[in-house]
Amino acid sequence: MNTEPSWDLYRSFLAVLEERSLSGAARRLGLTQPTLARHLDALEEAVGAQLFLRSPRGLAPTETALELGPYARSLATTSAALLRTASGRADEVRGVVRVSASDVVGAEHLPPILAQLRAQHPELVIELALSNAVENVLERAADIAVRMVEPAQEALVARHLPPIRLGLHAHRRYLDRKGIPASLDALKEHDLIGFDRETPAIRAAIGRYPMLGRPALALRTDSDLAQLAAIRAGFGIGICQRPIARHEPDLVHLLPDDFVLDLPVWIVMHEDLKTSRRSRAVFDALVEGMRTATA
Repeated sequence: MNTEPSWDLYRSFLAVLEERSLSGAARRLGLTQPTLARHLDALEEAVGAQLFLRSPRGLAPTETALELGPYARSLATTSAALLRTASGRADEVRGVVRVSASDVVGAEHLPPILAQLRAQHPELVIELALSNAVENVLERAADIAVRMVEPAQEALVARHLPPIRLGLHAHRRYLDRKGIPASLDALKEHDLIGFDRETPAIRAAIGRYPMLGRPALALRTDSDLAQLAAIRAGFGIGICQRPIARHEPDLVHLLPDDFVLDLPVWIVMHEDLKTSRRSRAVFDALVEGMRTATA
């Protein structure tokens, strides 16, 4: 490599790598396809290797492209964190703060918390990333994260909140049709909603409640929001956060003495942000808001 490629080339490369087409990457970046093609040609010349091959499904990345992918994502994360940091002074509650959370927490608990926060600080901008994957706060993929697992990394400011109680729930329409199970063993006569792929947490839950294993499920999805929607729609019986169900009279808590699971809650941020007023304001609001919402 004779010259250092500009960030624009890596940004275009990453968009094509993730979209697998020039047209998709062009829409994502607001550029033209010829501009993207020139960026790829320039990067290939700089690194001395071909990055993509044309295929019936679009552009297929070469081995070199796949090796470069994590570094390009790291550059994108750093660039986004730099812009968020520069968006407001550290001693002001203004600018951008990126928050990551699981699907259900982000859709069910955070909106009223963030609405109140925005009303208090109208120059604050929130980027909300919803995923059940754990965002890397140390690498600033997010400034603040609401996690359902204990953070293992150091250099984090973390607050451990009371766990969220989970329970088996079903809509009254479903129970009117199928009846109320009298025991965990009776669940085999019902339509159960649950996971598609196992995770360590799911394996631990199945160890305690084997009747909820994958073969018994009538609806399998890894989306917690889809599971919650299916419970609300009357599809069958599934696991729901008890604080959510308490606000919906038509969701019935089943077998409360026989089935109990706790979901841990942690609010974490990078320790470098603890002196930032806007980050601290969001962190404190999430701590108090989640404590109230999940009590």
